[in-house]
Amino acid sequence: MYWLFFAYLAIGYFYPAAGIVALICMLAPVLIAPFKGRYWCGNYCPRGSLYDNLLSRFSPRKPIPAFFRTLGFRTFMVAFIMTVFSVQMYYAWGNWDEMGLVFLRIIFITTVVGIVLGLIYNHRTWCSFCPMGTMASWLTRKTAKPLNVEPTCVSCKLCTKACPFDLTPYDAKGTSTGYTHNDCLKCEKCVAACPKQSLTFKS
Repeated sequence: MYWLFFAYLAIGYFYPAAGIVALICMLAPVLIAPFKGRYWCGNYCPRGSLYDNLLSRFSPRKPIPAFFRTLGFRTFMVAFIMTVFSVQMYYAWGNWDEMGLVFLRIIFITTVVGIVLGLIYNHRTWCSFCPMGTMASWLTRKTAKPLNVEPTCVSCKLCTKACPFDLTPYDAKGTSTGYTHNDCLKCEKCVAACPKQSLTFKS
């Protein structure tokens, strides 16, 4: 999906009004969250795909700082980005090119921040406090596509090593509810990494 990200920037450069298309990536993760959690972030987000397929090759894969995951910081980021977006949109309202540029600027600047953080820590560091991802995590229900962990799990922790967020699915070994962390991206990297094939996502 990451090629869509480059296409978006290229088209937006020549036709700024097209930047409004980013509204899809802003609304989709939130609308899907109650049913599938952060599924959009892990499977359809073009920027997330960019981080997974390109940035991950250069990232040191260090643990994401705990501060970035705190409720206070994430709430601040939601309020800050939404305020900046709203103020800019207020002044641009009525001019399609200017409104498109509001989206393009925010997408470009936050992507650069995400790349810098990815080169310092983990390639998905930005995603741990992305405003739309945060709101999606707030709306995620415990029954939204949980990860089933069979008793055959040997707690080798390869799932955690494969997880972009260093989550710990093995903690739910043998439980009836499965692993239900609100920030799970449903990317299935843990499923692919499990040597015992003990992990499966429930529909």
